[in-house]
This record gives sequence, structure tokens and C-alpha cells, in this order.
Amino acid sequence: MQNRTPPMPDQPVPNHAENDARFTVELAAVLNGARRRALRDGDRQIDTAHLLHSLIETDPEVREAFDGGPQLAKVLGYLVQRSIGYGLRWQGSVEDSGSIPVVRDPAVDGWSPSALAAMEGALYRAASRGEARASGLDLLAALATDIECRAVEVLARGGVDARWLADRVVVVTAKAARHA
Repeated sequence: MQNRTPPMPDQPVPNHAENDARFTVELAAVLNGARRRALRDGDRQIDTAHLLHSLIETDPEVREAFDGGPQLAKVLGYLVQRSIGYGLRWQGSVEDSGSIPVVRDPAVDGWSPSALAAMEGALYRAASRGEARASGLDLLAALATDIECRAVEVLARGGVDARWLADRVVVVTAKAARHA
């Protein structure tokens, strides 16, 4: 019997973002899931598609933002294809949408520049609402606004317009705030 577990990268991806107190417990779980997914897939960095995959699997509010099953199912299908080695062509490459300058800080190694930008965008969205912690919806909106990131490419392949999704997140966030 062959071992189907991919070889572990030379250096494990650090946990720093998952332990950041600026993220909700739920979002920290999403970030941890994305880290595990990247490690399991043998990817060099956690990218925005890993974040999107983990968000969809973990956060019911994120799934609600898609407003229906068929598009969500298609997006998840592309993400699953990627994780088993089919479909999208990113394995082993580094994602950089150009949204932030590439600076190698040892504290953030393991995250693609685009993933870092999305996390910063999520924090900015939360702060703009007066929230101390970013949520999964904040991260989804940040991903959807970076038109050059891998998550937006997955959304497009799944028939989801990223601008529409970012606008939809605003509606879902407002609805959640009214019920809180």
C-alpha cells in the first residue's frame, strides 16, 4: 500500500495569525484550517484560495452570503479539485496579486502576500464598524475585493461575481448586526 500523504515542507507554516487576538475565535479556526490545508496539500504558502476554502467549510454566515446552493457548490467543487491535485494550476507557486509589497518578515512567513493583505483588509473592515475583532464575513469581503487573488479566480470559475459577493457581505453583515 502506498502512502498518499504528501511530504511535509521543509519548514512548517507558522501559527502566528491564528493566535491573533484581533480575530474572532471562529475566524481563528478558519485561519488554522487554511494553514492545515496548505500543509496537507504540500503548498509552500497559505494563499487566498486556502482561506476561501476554509471559510466556506467553517463559517455558516459565509455560506449564507452566497445566497444559494448551486454557485456555492460549484466554488467548493473547484476548491476540492485543487486540494486533491486536479484543476487549478497553483500548487507549489507563491500567490502575489500585488496588493501589498512583498516583504519577507519572519513573523509572517508561510502566508502569501495576498492572504496577508486579505487579513489586513478584514481587520480594517471590522475596525471601520467599531469592532475589535474581524470575522469570517470581513475576510470574505476582503478576499472578494482583491480582483487579482486566487480566491477571486475560484469565485469566477464558480460563476460568482466577486463585486456582487462583496456587496452581499455588506447586506448579510447589516442583517447580523440588527439581530445581535
